[in-house]
Amino acid sequence: MTEPAAGVLVSADALTALAADAARSGDVETLERSLVAGVAVDAATPRGDSLLMLASYHERPTAVQVLLARGADPNQPDAKGQTPLAGVAFKGLLEIAELLVAAGARIDAAAADGRTPLMMAAAFNRVAMVEWLLARGASADARDAAGLRTLDIARAMGAADAVAALTRNRSPA
Repeated sequence: MTEPAAGVLVSADALTALAADAARSGDVETLERSLVAGVAVDAATPRGDSLLMLASYHERPTAVQVLLARGADPNQPDAKGQTPLAGVAFKGLLEIAELLVAAGARIDAAAADGRTPLMMAAAFNRVAMVEWLLARGASADARDAAGLRTLDIARAMGAADAVAALTRNRSPA
């Protein structure tokens, strides 16, 4: 990544792109300089990914901390309606999930398709994430837009370990 020389004017779009690259790569120094230069902490790329989504999804905890400390919204969805917590649940990134939840990320925030972070974790057999989300109050009974619950989704995806974890953690009715 090349930074502009001192005294060179840079467009707002170019500066946002620089901040997005810094968030994605974990280049905290460039990210902080971009924010000081005027990039909004909740700025998004043309694809709809916020700086926090990029840092979170690419497992950049220090960049996530910087953005959250500057007031980034941990519930800001991307263009598909997915929150940063759902993105990290899909990948099983517990350290990032902890940072997001500590900053106010909603455990059961649903995307446009109704899928919650727990559903994403279960679908991709991220057992540690499934258990972590359940321990923090995630609802296994929420339904997505197709009417499927988390257990239904895990079964459909062949996520046997997640099915076992969900079954183990299920309260008797």
